Amino acid sequence: MAELTTVARPYAEAAFRASIEAKSVAGFGETLRFFGAATANGEASMLLRNPKVSAKEKAELLFSVAGGNVPAVLKNLANTLIENQRATLLPFISEHFERLQREHDGVVKALITSAFALSDADKASLVDGLAKKYGKRVEAEVKVDASLIGGARLQVGDDVIHASVRDTLDKMATALAQ
Repeated sequence: MAELTTVARPYAEAAFRASIEAKSVAGFGETLRFFGAATANGEASMLLRNPKVSAKEKAELLFSVAGGNVPAVLKNLANTLIENQRATLLPFISEHFERLQREHDGVVKALITSAFALSDADKASLVDGLAKKYGKRVEAEVKVDASLIGGARLQVGDDVIHASVRDTLDKMATALAQ
């Protein structure tokens, strides 16, 4: 999977540069999300890999899923990928493009894993704290994991803030074992 992400990165970066030039970052991102979702779909994925279906038919299917309003740059990208049997890269291209778009828009994604369900006020407080720490707008996803016992674990990109009882107990166990 890492190698697919690596191969997809230059395509995503080129599409992102083109979206900035076209002043349509959001539009390009939406179209790439449609492409990514379509190629990740089991039936569509099988059709895109089917050698009996022409490249033109595959492209038309992909463009119809995106609503037919596909920028020329993305049509060229999709046609190139389809002709070279690389349409399976589209979900990875879309994912990387989304990361670039969030960075461009000054947004970070956070995963908040809590031992208990958070109230709206608690979630807002955590999001505000993360926004101050990172100097960006925070889009947070909240999950509940009772195995944390208490507290929460916050993840923003590669940064993880361990603030749960489970994490504290694990640190203590490691310290005692040494």
